[in-house]
Amino acid sequence: MLLILHIGITLGTIVAMEGFSWFIHKYLFHGPLWFIHKSHHTERKGWFEFNDVFSLLFATTSLYLMWTGRLDLSYTFWIGLGISIYGIIYFIFHDWFIHNRFKSFKSGNAYLLGIRRAHKIHHKSTEKNPSEEFGLLIASRKYFNQK
Repeated sequence: MLLILHIGITLGTIVAMEGFSWFIHKYLFHGPLWFIHKSHHTERKGWFEFNDVFSLLFATTSLYLMWTGRLDLSYTFWIGLGISIYGIIYFIFHDWFIHNRFKSFKSGNAYLLGIRRAHKIHHKSTEKNPSEEFGLLIASRKYFNQK
């Protein structure tokens, strides 16, 4: 029963991270933190960009939570694990598949192609506004009905 609770906390955190990420992306990254995030909307001159500081912040938070809950595997450990798994998903989807930081990820999967289309629309503007499609794993239905 405890294992089911731990799995539930971890999965719930992954789902919550998608909503949280959408919110901070729309209202903070394209708001007062644009001075950091704008590096992600311009051509990268190297492997890293200033925007990667956000990934470091989430990774640090995740590691801290797992560290504080490590001895008794308290809920903080499982929340930290959920944030970490979301970070891995983010890296694979966003950095590897969508932005091709590694050139080897190709797919004809309709879901993946829809997510890529939505993200490309998000990057159509190199300005703070207007912008749309702030999520990572969830996008408007219209991007999935295209060929």
